Amino acid sequence: MRVLLAEDEEDLGLAIKQVLMGEKYVVDWVTDGAQAWYCLENQWTDYTVAIVDWLLPELSGLELCQRLRTHQDPLPVLMLTALGQPENRIAGLDAGADDYLVKPFVMDELLARLRALQRRSPQLRPQTLTVGPFTLDDANTTIQVEYPDQLPQSIPLTLKEFQVLAYLMQNCDRVIPGSKIRSQLWDLDEEPVSNVVAAQIRLLRRKFARHECDCPIETIPGQGYRFKSP
Repeated sequence: MRVLLAEDEEDLGLAIKQVLMGEKYVVDWVTDGAQAWYCLENQWTDYTVAIVDWLLPELSGLELCQRLRTHQDPLPVLMLTALGQPENRIAGLDAGADDYLVKPFVMDELLARLRALQRRSPQLRPQTLTVGPFTLDDANTTIQVEYPDQLPQSIPLTLKEFQVLAYLMQNCDRVIPGSKIRSQLWDLDEEPVSNVVAAQIRLLRRKFARHECDCPIETIPGQGYRFKSP
């Protein structure tokens, strides 16, 4: 999943980003509401959820939620704030937030609330992805391959390889341009070189070959890549 994090407290923002990255999220962290709205409005990437502080400079989290809902954007929003009175919670939820977490909080609760949003939001993809004989194992960062009449294989993946496979499997049989994969899976702070997607695909193909498995990722010349279902 790709997360937009809007938090102006440097220590807290960095801590949240590190925790989310450890859970295989791709995170874009901005420190004011205007930056957050710019990311959402330009739509160069597809966010799965937004974590937004209420008291952001430039544009408050409350105003950000209101803008999203005015534009009929269903993006799930988790509001963070030190304002924990019932009237504040009501205002945040009425503005369009889907959940509300009062500071200070423990990171495990933040992760649990993200999982809850994932369960009840139809646009959020499930953690388990299976296409034909291929199943991504989120817990162990591997892909399981089970061909008929063959012993199952478990192929270990790096975090980025896992994210590339997950994105292609979520868009199974669709041709995805390399530029789209790059913008979706590398956060705004990174400056990946233009061939970074091709490099990841080559690494994945080598891993499949070492395990004597056919790689399901096709290269469509001049167009992009496709995870082809059996």
